[in-house]
Amino acid sequence: MFTHIMIGSNDLQRSKRFYDATFVALGGKPGETDARGRLIYLHNGSRLMVTAPIDGKPATSANGGTIGILAASADQVRAWHSEGVAHGGTSIETPPSERPDGSFVAYMRDPDGNKLTVRSLPGATK
Repeated sequence: MFTHIMIGSNDLQRSKRFYDATFVALGGKPGETDARGRLIYLHNGSRLMVTAPIDGKPATSANGGTIGILAASADQVRAWHSEGVAHGGTSIETPPSERPDGSFVAYMRDPDGNKLTVRSLPGATK
């Protein structure tokens, strides 16, 4: 259904440090900057793009919105959370934990306030 998710940032260098660290923790690669100055992250067939808003106004986070990212294991979820907090993210809701359905989940806000979650599916390797 989706081709990509694009979010705004007020500081692309800060966002690059945060997203590079968190995607590497998931086994991905650092982002690349395209000709228009947008950061592009490719991971498991999906694309996340980070940009300064094209209307010139400040970037704001979505109230009620969450971006979900799939991890291969609970260890990757923990690494993603740890790297994110170490690179300017804010841990929110509950600490990384197993859910009743057997999935393992962590939540945080990126440096611009966007709400992110990473989840490993039930039965994924620890």
